[in-house]
Amino acid sequence: MHSIQLLTDPDQLPGNKLFEGILSEQLNQIYLQIETIISALGLTAEWHYYHDGKAWLCKITHKKKTIVWLSLWNHCIKTSFYFTEKTREGVMSLDIDNDIKSSFAQANTIGKLIPLILVIERTDQSDDFEKIAAYKMSLK
Repeated sequence: MHSIQLLTDPDQLPGNKLFEGILSEQLNQIYLQIETIISALGLTAEWHYYHDGKAWLCKITHKKKTIVWLSLWNHCIKTSFYFTEKTREGVMSLDIDNDIKSSFAQANTIGKLIPLILVIERTDQSDDFEKIAAYKMSLK
């Protein structure tokens, strides 16, 4: 299936009302689950329109530290965490899906950062999101 990024209109402000209209029922449920996790972890979510990528991205932070970026697509929700070589091992020891670990192990670094892209298509995947976010928060 071809993935198409949603929220590409700079004038269309992201919010739950809009998401109900553009996401499938399942993706909307997943988004609401993620929102609950963000809130339970004490994180802050802010939507910003980025002209370079021509789309809205949600920056999820803890105090001033960026924990994860989130974007909405027609078939999934993509979240991007960034780790360093020093914190890679901690990710590999998390109790998360092995497919996530193997793609993370093969990820190319961007500068000094190693991207962990989580493509969430099913409600049961939000557990992995929560574990990775909690680990990222625990880092100095």
